[in-house]
Parts: sequence; C-alpha cells; structure tokens
Amino acid sequence: MTGTRAHTLFSFGTLMDERVQTALFGRAVPTTPASLAGHTTRPLPITDQAVIAASGLDVHLTLERGFGATVEGAVLHLTDRELAAADAYEVDDYTRRRVRLSSGETVWAYLDAKPLRAAERIVIVGDSIAYGRCDPRGGWAARLAATHIARNETAHRVFNLAVPGSTLTDVAEQTPGLLDARLPDTLLVAAGINDSARPLAPSRPRPDTGPPHLAESLGALAAAALDRNARLVLAGPAWIDEERVRDHEGLRFTRERALGLRESLRAWSEDNHVDFLDMWEPLRDSPELLADGLHPTPEGHAALHRHLEAIGH
Repeated sequence: MTGTRAHTLFSFGTLMDERVQTALFGRAVPTTPASLAGHTTRPLPITDQAVIAASGLDVHLTLERGFGATVEGAVLHLTDRELAAADAYEVDDYTRRRVRLSSGETVWAYLDAKPLRAAERIVIVGDSIAYGRCDPRGGWAARLAATHIARNETAHRVFNLAVPGSTLTDVAEQTPGLLDARLPDTLLVAAGINDSARPLAPSRPRPDTGPPHLAESLGALAAAALDRNARLVLAGPAWIDEERVRDHEGLRFTRERALGLRESLRAWSEDNHVDFLDMWEPLRDSPELLADGLHPTPEGHAALHRHLEAIGH
C-alpha cells in the first residue's frame, strides 16, 4: 500500500472517537458531519478483546434499514493504510460496502455482514428457480418472504419479480424501471444458471454471457441499487444434475459451465465489495432434490431457503 489514496468512510459509532482514531491511525483524522438516510442502528455485543480495549466499550452499534429513519454521523477521510486499519478493527459481524449519503455522496460504511438480516424491503429478481418453478409453494423466494415478513409484519416487505428464462442481461435491462415503486433497501439478484447455457441450434440467438458481458450487467445492477441506496446481494447458481439436464428446452447446461459462472460471480463480488451468497452446496450430489435435473423440487427449494437463512439472515 502506498498510503497516498484518499478514501471516505461514514462512521456513526466508535470510529468517530478521537481516542480510537489515534489508537488505530496514529492521529485524529479529518472528519466531516454527514447523515445516512433510510437507516437506523441497533446494539451489537462485542467479544473481541482488542476491539474492546481500543474503544472502551463491549457493545457497539450496527446499521439496519429503517424506512424514513436517518443516522447522523461523520465522514472520515482516510489513506489506504488507515482504511486497512479500520477494516482490521471491525469485527466479523461487519463488512465494508458502498452507501449513498443524504448529500448524494457515495462513501464506504460498515454494514451487517449478513445482508438480509439488516433489510426491511427486499426486491428479488432472477430466473425460473427464483420464480419458484416446480414448487406450488413458490420456491425459496416465497419461503424467504414468509419468514422475513413474519419478523416484522409492519415494516418488512418482499417483492419477487423473477421471470423464468431470464439471464443477467435481461435482469439488468428490466430491473431499474421496477424498483422505484417498491422502495427497496435490498436488491437480491438470483443469478441462476441461464447465464451458463448455450443454444443447441445455431439459429437460436442468445445474448453473450461471458465474463465481460457478465461484468457489464452486474455493474448496471450495482449502479441501479446504489442510486436508490439499496444494497446489492448476489445469490449464485445452485448445483445441477448434468446427466438429466444436459439438453433442456433447446439449451445445453453443463456442471463445468455452471461452476465457471459461480466463480465469475464470486470474483466480481469480491472485487466490487458486493455480497455473494453461495447457493451451490445445499443441492450438491442430491439429484433427488431436483425435479428435472435443473429446477429444485419443493424439498430442494426448502433446502435452499434454509441455507439462505443461515448465511443471509
């Protein structure tokens, strides 16, 4: 690290304390008053003794979504080295993500490491698996909606806008126009395996879904989410039974290509500080949980939902 680049970080808790700054950075860093709309805070117990020693507190605050609420704080102006020190200070319950302040400025902030736990209003977009095909109960998305809304009937909402057959290119084109009316704070993009498919017939056109086009679509979705101060969350593809699904509705699916999509999504998410929820393992080597080798059975959707609850909530 050169320590020469400038970074802006929104703080609403112990990082605003000059004693903590001096302990972490060796100086009191420049700060500017700021506010973050659409958020509130809740207490977070801390067990890391080094963090407790630096802050003098065993309970910190973490951000959570709150429609109509605002958190007052400050923007810290940091170097590369100082941002790395702040990352090291924050415990595993936090992760650094981009947010848009009330002023319109885009800055870093430390958010709940489990992205759906802090959400109120979730929009789900994706393909037939997110839509809930082969499950009369509506798939993992409907189960997520039921449990999420049950936690707070007044404030929590889930909107499933998935369309069977969609690729990420389709999702990136269709989603921005659907968001404003639903006021989401979280955009959950279920990146199913349609982006790994290839047409069996050369005459059947299909958008290019290679890494450059994948990054372009994901970048557009990230921008659409950030413009609305919503958190982008990517859910990766689920395991497929290649022996049963190889040729499906004029498309060729292979496990190798699906795994390639999974790794491309994971790498893009890491590079862009976006949450990636890996959905591969719950169905792996369990062909009985797939209705046709591709779409989960009701029991398969239930397994995906349990996994999503564990890693997202």
